[in-house]
Amino acid sequence: MSLIKWSPFFEPYEGMEKMMEEMQSLTNRNPGGIIPPVDMYETKEAVVVEAPIAGIDPKNIKVSIDNGVLTIKGQSQRKTEVEEKDFYRKEIRQGTVFRQISLPARVKSEGAEADYQNGVLKISLPKVEQKKAISIKITDKSENKKKK
Repeated sequence: MSLIKWSPFFEPYEGMEKMMEEMQSLTNRNPGGIIPPVDMYETKEAVVVEAPIAGIDPKNIKVSIDNGVLTIKGQSQRKTEVEEKDFYRKEIRQGTVFRQISLPARVKSEGAEADYQNGVLKISLPKVEQKKAISIKITDKSENKKKK
């Protein structure tokens, strides 16, 4: 059996520890938060994102786009008259809503729309027109030197 000298520069579980720390920091950022599922599809004119966010007042939802990333933030506020209850089951969540999605195409902010109907947030983002490829003629300057 050969011995492996311990080195502080090599730790076999270092990557796993870092991953666990990152996961812990992610869960601490949004404790009790709601991460809504999304449907994203593309039409000829726009990228459309739909997210069910029932029970949240549309006035408490903010939508933004930065560097090709769509961000949905919201706050669910549930006011109850009786604070002390003996719950048999408590499944209705409240707190912050947060979701970020990378967009599959470049979009423009002008003409972007967000509608809220029956608990579903629908965001329509007009796509930037793609520039068509151009052809560039190549001139061979080595032929000009040979003629001189």
